[in-house]
Amino acid sequence: MKNSKNIKVYSLLFFLAFATTVFAQGRQTINFDANWQFTKGEMAGAEKPEFNDKSWRNLDVPHDWSIEGPYDRENPTARGGGYLPAGIGWYRKTFKVDAADATKLFTIEFDGVMANSDVWINGKHLGKRPYGYISFSYDLTPYLNFGKDKTNTIAVRADNTIQPASRYYTGAGIYRHVRLVAVNKTHFKHWGTQITTPNPTAKKAVVSIKTEIENKGAAGTYKLQIEVVDNTGKVVKASESQENIAANKTNELSKEIEILNPKLWDIEEPNLYTVNTKLYSGTTLVDNQSITIGIKNAEFRAETGFWLNNKNYKIKGVCLHHDGGAVGAAVPLGVWKERLQKLKEVGVNGIRTSHNPVAPEFLDLCDQMGFVVMDETFDTWTAAKHNGEKGYNLYFKEWWEQDTKDMILRDRNHPSIVIYSIGNEIHDDLSYPEGYKKYKMQEDVVKKYDNTRPVTMALFRPGNSKVYLSGFAEQMDLVGQNYRENELIAAHEAHPTWKVIGTENTHVINQWLALRDKPYMAGQFLWTGYDYLGEADWPETTNNQGLFDRAGNWKQQSLQRDSWWSAKPVVHIVRKSDNAGAGFWVSDWTPSDFDTYDNAKVNVYSNCEEVELFLNDKSLGSLKKPADDSPREWNVTFEEGTIKAIGKNNGKVVTQEEHTSAGKPAKIILTQSKSTVANNWDDVTFITATIVDEKGIRCANADNLINFSITDSGKIIAVDNGNIINHDGYQGQKTRAYQGKAIAIIKATKDSGSISIKADVDGLTQGATTLSIVSEKK
Repeated sequence: MKNSKNIKVYSLLFFLAFATTVFAQGRQTINFDANWQFTKGEMAGAEKPEFNDKSWRNLDVPHDWSIEGPYDRENPTARGGGYLPAGIGWYRKTFKVDAADATKLFTIEFDGVMANSDVWINGKHLGKRPYGYISFSYDLTPYLNFGKDKTNTIAVRADNTIQPASRYYTGAGIYRHVRLVAVNKTHFKHWGTQITTPNPTAKKAVVSIKTEIENKGAAGTYKLQIEVVDNTGKVVKASESQENIAANKTNELSKEIEILNPKLWDIEEPNLYTVNTKLYSGTTLVDNQSITIGIKNAEFRAETGFWLNNKNYKIKGVCLHHDGGAVGAAVPLGVWKERLQKLKEVGVNGIRTSHNPVAPEFLDLCDQMGFVVMDETFDTWTAAKHNGEKGYNLYFKEWWEQDTKDMILRDRNHPSIVIYSIGNEIHDDLSYPEGYKKYKMQEDVVKKYDNTRPVTMALFRPGNSKVYLSGFAEQMDLVGQNYRENELIAAHEAHPTWKVIGTENTHVINQWLALRDKPYMAGQFLWTGYDYLGEADWPETTNNQGLFDRAGNWKQQSLQRDSWWSAKPVVHIVRKSDNAGAGFWVSDWTPSDFDTYDNAKVNVYSNCEEVELFLNDKSLGSLKKPADDSPREWNVTFEEGTIKAIGKNNGKVVTQEEHTSAGKPAKIILTQSKSTVANNWDDVTFITATIVDEKGIRCANADNLINFSITDSGKIIAVDNGNIINHDGYQGQKTRAYQGKAIAIIKATKDSGSISIKADVDGLTQGATTLSIVSEKK
């Protein structure tokens, strides 16, 4: 079910609705994010409704209190959690329900609570969920107080004190969205509808709908109405049927609707449909739900890899952890939108959700933007991993089945998902046949609830575990391996009927060539798309293997990948930062010391047939495109000025790039990721402050302290510079420039008007820009 599309209701209206009005017909889904009370630390009796929480902090969720810091080398999260704090967090929220709604059933839905969450309603314990990444819900109905003079209190305790709990940053608290849902006694079961489109073509598709209708009331005859709506809002097909539903039973119904000339979902045109299902008793709407789908035919073939709607694609993927950099684990959708747009620009078309279920709205975005997804369950089974010894391995035996089931039920209608993975680099004994049983039991649960996608796992050093020789791998739908691509190539060539994919790969050229040159390699997922918090040794706090850094800046590997994966003509110039080929690759022409920098090693990444390099308008020669896609190299005697690369195809200039040496810092330029922002939690705009000289050239070595300021119509939710050894934190309004740049992430606090943002550096001309606040789309 499309759980992430919340009906946006302001907190005041929400409380008024509960206090003075009756719920409308059908299903009501209320955004439950606003006005929670929060505190850190253990609080005896905080689950009780009479507990006094007036001194607690008032805030809206999603909320990640760990990202608030401070960084400390002694924090128990250590290298895995990026040296950010862990502990216990308590959340409480009070609300009312009208007496007229006492016949309805109420549930609360959490998209994720990190971690070991306990939930109470009016002092009654509803349950515990150790896995912080999983979505879950509880029935509130038996414990609610109804009436305008009666209140109800939800209490949530989240505990990640037991550390080290993860090899990468987890966050802490109610870090994803929350909803309150009211339904009638006869209703569509939570996550009980599956919609598939088996073997569609451009001429015809069958939309197969299987739904469970749960009846906790009296028997009755109901009208089931189904509409398939295209992305313009047009109803393209509808059906109606009469259904007899017995008392206290669940009916499982199957319906098929034929669509002529469907608009297929694919990477290039991610066309979406909405299936609206409505249940009526006479003329009264009893329940309703809307599920977004895509009509597609995805398959993996042993000889030729991945096919989508009978077109052969290479999956050019990246792995992504769930944090959003400076915002931590509570990631506004606008942050993901900005990140995925940049990945698209490089040519990425696939995402691996490493190594856990993601927020449901992230999958909505992949549906909308045309990314194929490998949806993954766990980083560990029973065996511990270094720097995460007290993680999910402590809970796997008791919880794996419930958590796997819940992920599949929640996610199975997303057209973007083409693979399920049930483990990453699992350290359990995988010997055959005993070790295979752990894999098979999980695969069976996946296929019980969705048998339309292949199941894999990211195999870890299969040459050592012997899974290629023991019979384990040949039982897999899709053989996935991390790194060591030559092992996977050899395994396929020894077993040509195997379907294979690189589930995790580095940025080096030979791993790209393994994908490019082997037709049977379905794809690869780079480690990683973005730098991520944790898995780093102090003073570093961030793993920097991403195509882009934490703040969204391009890096050497993203520039090179652009030349390999982009469909457009590409040319990018990089040089070694230090003299005579020493140091690291940078994308500028401003050495830190002009006096000692005389031998510049220059690489140009390009997919053009020919590249010519110029220094101060003097040609340094042309080089043809190497057959192995390696960069074109020049050794250049450095001169201050401008270096320029021109890319040509068929003798014609198709693209170019240049870098100019910067003078002294003079001013700040502010740029916007977009010029508008709406007043809702998920919408943001990125403001980039760049320190430039008098001519507007970026001062790549500038590290001045930048002070952002903003009018009261907006707020700065985080600042960052991408520097992996920066320990200053993200919650203030100041940060140092790194490589001449820094960002501020902006939200609106009003429904209309404008937001003015300024950036100041001592001794430099101020930067300023303005955003427009737009009405939220309904």
